[in-house]
Amino acid sequence: MSIQLPAYQQIQAALLPYGARLVAVSKLKPVADIKALYAAGQRAFGENYVQELVEKQPQLPADIEWHFIGHLQTNKVKYLASFVSVIHTVDSLKLLQEIEKQAAKQQRVIDCLLQVHIAQETTKFGLNESELLQLLPAVQAAGFAHVRITGLMGMATNTEDESLVQAEFQQLKALQEKVKAQFFADQVYFKELSMGMSGDYQLALQAGSTLVRIGSLLFGARG
Repeated sequence: MSIQLPAYQQIQAALLPYGARLVAVSKLKPVADIKALYAAGQRAFGENYVQELVEKQPQLPADIEWHFIGHLQTNKVKYLASFVSVIHTVDSLKLLQEIEKQAAKQQRVIDCLLQVHIAQETTKFGLNESELLQLLPAVQAAGFAHVRITGLMGMATNTEDESLVQAEFQQLKALQEKVKAQFFADQVYFKELSMGMSGDYQLALQAGSTLVRIGSLLFGARG
């Protein structure tokens, strides 16, 4: 299905008062659809699968800001390191060490978000609060020169219960503020909160999201 331009314009208008940015989730979508949304002005695109992103990237404009939003295995980092702008799904020191190693080879700095598990589903990835607070001192001690932690990312429970989703988003916002105060008080770049998708992005914006990841509203439902 081709892109939904009216929906794109509506989403951009909704983001404006919050100063938030749209990451257009283009996984499983053809290059032609990404080009069409690019022509409408969109620059940040999110992909979930390394192989697919590596195949698409050379076919698309060089100024696209690629966000990797899927679960990332350490052995796949090398394929993305030359061009990825932001990795939203960092959930271990081991993964950060590999991103540092591969980014150093490319003489680049890669922005990373730490993924926090806020949903009730156990199938979703991410750190819990205590794991996050244990990881951060180790990150600071490592003194990475090619990795920059710019914020947190989370996915709410997939439910019709808006009050639950709202509570999960507010929990992540509070955690981001706590982490900022404890570990990044002097760092202006630690400001991102990646939360909200097609079904719940308005709740995410109200809770303080700075990056919303939207696919089906822009490209039509998958399948």
